[in-house]
Amino acid sequence: MKIGIIIHSNDPETVWNAFRFAAFAVKQGEGVKVFLTGRGVEAEGLDTEAFKVTEQMRAFVAAGGQILACGTCLKLRSREGTALCPLSNMRTMLDIISESDKVLTF
Repeated sequence: MKIGIIIHSNDPETVWNAFRFAAFAVKQGEGVKVFLTGRGVEAEGLDTEAFKVTEQMRAFVAAGGQILACGTCLKLRSREGTALCPLSNMRTMLDIISESDKVLTF
């Protein structure tokens, strides 16, 4: 199954759980792509003592998942894409939604 995950939250616990689920799904053999939009593009800077968001993101990518970040949302925050979260666009988000069997939002 192909799963698309859209993350628009910058709540550390929510984003941590989204990536924890995404990594688990990839390890179960599912194809998973994550698109960060709105406040979600802040994901790499959300680490707290309790919620190691970046660690979960790396585990997800290491397992074979893919993360893409909205370029417009990054620019609004004076940020750029990174190796972990490359810059993308609405076309890619639409493609993820269109090709996915299931789409989840966080």
